Amino acid sequence: QVRLVESGGGLVQAGGSLRLSCVASGRTLRAYNMGWFRQAPGKEREFVAALTWSGERTYYADSVQGRFTISRDAAKNTLYLQMSNLKPEDTAVYSCALDEEGYRYRSNYYNSRNYALWGQGTQVTVSS
Repeated sequence: QVRLVESGGGLVQAGGSLRLSCVASGRTLRAYNMGWFRQAPGKEREFVAALTWSGERTYYADSVQGRFTISRDAAKNTLYLQMSNLKPEDTAVYSCALDEEGYRYRSNYYNSRNYALWGQGTQVTVSS
């Protein structure tokens, strides 16, 4: 059974940091593009960051560029999202996602429709 399980969310003050983890089972992360998305109450799900299967390229939403870093540990089959200088507007449920196809180069890593497997999400709350 293929699963993604996130952890690391919590309550933090503005300006603080958190590191989210996404552990994959049943799939080798090195073969798939991976993404982080978030959804705040009453809002659409939005792209946060992506890492290509090759590990060579990363992509970020403008709103998190320079503050968030996506990475992976192949040995642990784990994807990370390091979040720094957090702002109240970063408050959301964060979910990791795995591309529907392995070894795929895409022109658009922002589209959630490219991702077939999703974790259950972890809540991040940033207080002002």
